[in-house]
Amino acid sequence: MKVARIYLRVSTKEQELERQERIIDDTKKQGYYIANVYREKASGAITNRPELQRMISDLQNGDVIIAEKMDRISRLPIDEALALINSIKEKGAKLSIPDIFDLSELSSEASGVTKIVIDSMQDLLLKISLQVARDDYEIRRQRQKDGIAIAKANGKFKGRKANLQLHRLIIECRSEGKSINKTAELLNCSPATVKNVWSKHKKETLNLK
Repeated sequence: MKVARIYLRVSTKEQELERQERIIDDTKKQGYYIANVYREKASGAITNRPELQRMISDLQNGDVIIAEKMDRISRLPIDEALALINSIKEKGAKLSIPDIFDLSELSSEASGVTKIVIDSMQDLLLKISLQVARDDYEIRRQRQKDGIAIAKANGKFKGRKANLQLHRLIIECRSEGKSINKTAELLNCSPATVKNVWSKHKKETLNLK
């Protein structure tokens, strides 16, 4: 039986995973048993993603990890990306990503020099895919920086718009006596955001008195 573990990721809490959900049905149609689906809202440029780490911990020999694209798995610098892939290989699992041509069946049927060549080609394709994912991340970051710099120069940059509904809920929770960490957990935001909003609220309240 072919066993798959599906990894779905977007970078921010504002983004949705629905578009990637089609992978689940596609995987079933390919004859896989789906052991679990791991959904994550975190940057691909960090390794300490809870669901990614949980998936690696859950891996069994022969499992196949399926994701929409390589950049869903990693946007890490190449050395860190390869370390991540090695942690998957050490579990006896492998990746199945549409943008990587899978030569594993050819490799399993080959021997001697032919097998060495095929495995080398597979490793090269993997490295290229990981590097492309990282390069895309760096290009996006640079374009964002350039865009902000141009906007600032033209006096048009006003920063990220505040999420007023989230701020209102934070103030309500803290006013009810909930701790910073509990508020962050309930509202799915960072403790730093809670601290900043509550601090600003208290200052504004004092100014009104």
